[in-house]
Amino acid sequence: MPGSQSETFFRPDQLAVERLTIPAALYNACRLTLSRCSNVHAFVPVRSMQIMAVIGREEVIFVDSQDYAVQDGVGGKLICLAWIFRHEAGRDDLTEPAPIELRYYREDARQLHNRLVGEFQQVLDLMAERLREEDCEPRVSKVVSFRK
Repeated sequence: MPGSQSETFFRPDQLAVERLTIPAALYNACRLTLSRCSNVHAFVPVRSMQIMAVIGREEVIFVDSQDYAVQDGVGGKLICLAWIFRHEAGRDDLTEPAPIELRYYREDARQLHNRLVGEFQQVLDLMAERLREEDCEPRVSKVVSFRK
């Protein structure tokens, strides 16, 4: 496909997992952003933090643009944290906070998460304005386990 890109992301060993919620507006913005794309993933740069968010149907992964690794001759960015959507927990109302599993892949993941809740929302709001008339750039995402 002309103009398409492929990205590889490595999922390091999980350090911790925590069940919590994210604000309804943030979850809804993630779903809306993805629904406006003709692809299975939406790539969202959070430039203020040098983080790339990759929104999928089941999760949002966050990768540090500076954290690059090579494994078996393949290069890619390391996932620092992930929000796994807990669809089975259900929500009765679009204004209810959305349940997620926060998966940590680096020691400072909790601090990153706290900052992302606000900054990611701002970026998604800006994207919503821009995406009203255009589609997302076609890209393919591949996540593989990273061995140390």
